[in-house]
Amino acid sequence: MTLEIPDKPYLRIGEVARLLGTHTHVLRYWESCFPQLKPVRAASGQRLFRPADLETLLIIKTLLHEEGYTIAGAKKRLAELCGEAQNERAGMVGELKDELNDILKMLD
Repeated sequence: MTLEIPDKPYLRIGEVARLLGTHTHVLRYWESCFPQLKPVRAASGQRLFRPADLETLLIIKTLLHEEGYTIAGAKKRLAELCGEAQNERAGMVGELKDELNDILKMLD
């Protein structure tokens, strides 16, 4: 499922629910189940979702509705996916550090 994410820094829960084709109470439930999902709160208490949150929600919806995972299974799979992404970022940071050190050596 592809989703056209609006070019806005934050989306309200109603907007996110419409984009995903689900109800707001489902999003609130998923927020309580998945620790990776942490929308920021406005001063008024309104949940504000970032584009990264929307991507996480899309993965959760895909795992649950299209791939048939249970909540527990989806939690485990999402944790695996987040761990893989974190390892990939760590590898990229390490490569970048190596490149910067090489440049520093060239400049000396």
